Amino acid sequence: MSEITKNTKMAPEEITKKDVTKSYLRWHFANEIPHSFDRYLAPSLLFAMMPILKKLYKDEKSLKAAYKRQLLFFNTQLSWGGGVITGLMASMEQQRAQEEYNNEEIVMEDDLMYNTKAGLMGALAGIGDAIDSGTIQYILIAIAIPWAQQGSAMGAIFPFITFALYQVLIGLFFAHQSFEMGRSASSIMEGEGVQSAIDTLSVLGLFMMGILAGQYIKVSSSLAFNLSGKEFVIQDLLDQILPGILPLAVVMGIYWFYTKKGLKVTQALLYLTGILIVLAAIGIL
Repeated sequence: MSEITKNTKMAPEEITKKDVTKSYLRWHFANEIPHSFDRYLAPSLLFAMMPILKKLYKDEKSLKAAYKRQLLFFNTQLSWGGGVITGLMASMEQQRAQEEYNNEEIVMEDDLMYNTKAGLMGALAGIGDAIDSGTIQYILIAIAIPWAQQGSAMGAIFPFITFALYQVLIGLFFAHQSFEMGRSASSIMEGEGVQSAIDTLSVLGLFMMGILAGQYIKVSSSLAFNLSGKEFVIQDLLDQILPGILPLAVVMGIYWFYTKKGLKVTQALLYLTGILIVLAAIGIL
């Protein structure tokens, strides 16, 4: 076998859009399956990257080194963090493979690649959790609540299906965009346009939470008394002062509990149920 033929066979293959799509989908559906204490989601990222790494590194030693690079500690949000970083790692590994094949100076060093992941995974996780879990999810639930109240199964199915579809599509979008832009993808995510969109969605999420609380949390007072022959109904007085003040008080009380005690949902529900039973028994609610 000639040296030219050998080098041709060892050359990295071109990474296509189909490869990036496959990589993200592998990450998406294997995200929490191999979760481990010491590496967290790194096995999922390696599983996602394996087809790409096999196309890039034909030498067994280089392939093993690439596997080890992608198996270091990693943890981020599914679509925003996972999408950007899978596409970005594919781009960076492609450049690294070309540098090795052409015997060039290795610019895409191991530390640079891992530091890029480490710098992005926390920031993107915060953005993704705030927008996906804190905003988009509740918007979809709010849309479906009237169907659920009417007894339609669509009320339960719609948020589940649409949120799952949204996360796949947004993750694929980020994966392809970050692969095409390479290392500049991180600067795009930090740009004013993205930050403005994040702030807008955060405000929208607060509005949606307020709408849900006002529309679907039903708390009213049954307390009434006579004063100088005139009946005063407490609920009517409260409605004149601030409609929905009691549901708002319940929501803010739960929020205060979470800030003081942490996200102990079961404990909060038990306390809330006990308080409401007592207030109802003495005729206040």
